[in-house]
Amino acid sequence: PEVTRVTTARVSCDGAHDGLPASLGHPRVFLEIDEHGYVDCGYCDRRFVLEGGPADGADQASLRDIASGAS
Repeated sequence: PEVTRVTTARVSCDGAHDGLPASLGHPRVFLEIDEHGYVDCGYCDRRFVLEGGPADGADQASLRDIASGAS
């Protein structure tokens, strides 16, 4: 999955990336990064990693999937 580093704990995802317009993505969803330092979009599996958080710099393949609101 694609990894996007962010500076805020609240992020939104609409599936748009690498030239793909939002109209071809998915509905916009708002996600909250928790104490794990990352969250995965339930639609497109994009992972948002909080810069300076516990998951920043970690091997992303070793981290389990965390959807917004999960603990």
